[in-house]
Amino acid sequence: MRENFLIKPGDTIALGRPIFTPYIEIPRLNDYKLEVVNLDADVEHAWQYSRKELDKLRDPKVKAFFLVNPSNPPSVKMDDESLQYIADIVKERPDLILLTDDVYGTFADDFVSLFPLCPRNTILVYSYSKYFGATGWRLGTIATHRDNILDELIAALPEDEKAILHERYESITTEPDRLKFIDRLVADSRTVPLNYTAGLSTPQQVQMVLFSLFSLMDYTRRIQERLEAPDPQSQGGAVSRNGHRARRGRREPGRLLHDPRSRASRRPHAWPGVRRLDHEEHEAVRTALRTGEGGARRAVAGARLRYAASIGRVSLANLNESDYMQIGRAIRKLMDRYVERFYKESGKKGK
Repeated sequence: MRENFLIKPGDTIALGRPIFTPYIEIPRLNDYKLEVVNLDADVEHAWQYSRKELDKLRDPKVKAFFLVNPSNPPSVKMDDESLQYIADIVKERPDLILLTDDVYGTFADDFVSLFPLCPRNTILVYSYSKYFGATGWRLGTIATHRDNILDELIAALPEDEKAILHERYESITTEPDRLKFIDRLVADSRTVPLNYTAGLSTPQQVQMVLFSLFSLMDYTRRIQERLEAPDPQSQGGAVSRNGHRARRGRREPGRLLHDPRSRASRRPHAWPGVRRLDHEEHEAVRTALRTGEGGARRAVAGARLRYAASIGRVSLANLNESDYMQIGRAIRKLMDRYVERFYKESGKKGK
């Protein structure tokens, strides 16, 4: 958007908050120097945006609205009424650019993106990191509608700016003036002259295809059902740490890692060669969970995906620096115990 003069230093954008922190930090960089209008969701109204906040988008100075839906870290999807209200604003402001980051949409029941409501105005962003638990693969997608205002805005640029863009993209096409925004985005992500190269390595491309095919074939959404299956030890919906009644069957992160001293953890495990966490290991992991009470926490029960019940994926975000030090010490202590056990069981000596 910056390279194609859709946003320029001094322009105003809007951010729907709470939001993934890079969206807050990037506009302040010297590369952008954007003015920011914040649209704040109301915790007292289930993290939804009031009409007063959404009405800020009516200001013609606001060039673009950046939204994470469901929100991060609250993980609450925008309700249908708010989505429609934004769509109505776009009818009055057909020049407004929308970017919706729907990375958590695949976790939400009956999720509706802003993209189908405002297809011409919306840039859709999605990541495979969360739903498939694959943050290290760095896989994601960006989509725009074939008929979109981004291409129209570029076509309406002043002639001097068009000349700059013509020169920028003429090495990759014989008709740079007709290059679509989505193709410009791909080229810019590869420093333009390297446009002919693959943006992802072959293993990344294969993994992305496998994830996509699995999701397309998972008609019954088995992954989501397993993650949402009721905890057999619970009496129904749990009470979350902020005092709200959680949806029936939702598991609290602290319950995902069973205490080895509990009756449930003494049951024989169906997977040969799998060992449950002992008490000290369990406490080390619980340290991380307890420390994360003030931040965003997400845990996936391995048992629901037919892995060992003691396996979990835990993400901690937005903590104080001292909290990460505490977590690091607990993990380091756990690793030291594993090394000590390895030397003892293998008969090897440490250096």
